[in-house]
Amino acid sequence: MSTKALAAWLTTEESKAVGFKTTDRSESVGHRSGKKIVALLGKSQAEFTCGDIAHARKVVGYIHRHLAQRPAGDIANTHWRYSLMNWGHDPQESKS
Repeated sequence: MSTKALAAWLTTEESKAVGFKTTDRSESVGHRSGKKIVALLGKSQAEFTCGDIAHARKVVGYIHRHLAQRPAGDIANTHWRYSLMNWGHDPQESKS
């Protein structure tokens, strides 16, 4: 997803409705991650901190694990897809 597409997605109710939420926060882990991704994409690589790099690695790991759990059938309106989109990846955009 592009930075603009991810930022727009994060404003939707669908984005806010999915994902693991800790007991002390109303925002899901994936939604918070998406906000961090938008911020990272706005930086040059020279500006990345060790924390930024660690988060980028966490994102890649999450996406790889989640893709392996793809449900059968149409994924267009699934929590599975919406969760991945919160992490900056739309599986419908990467058909090959």
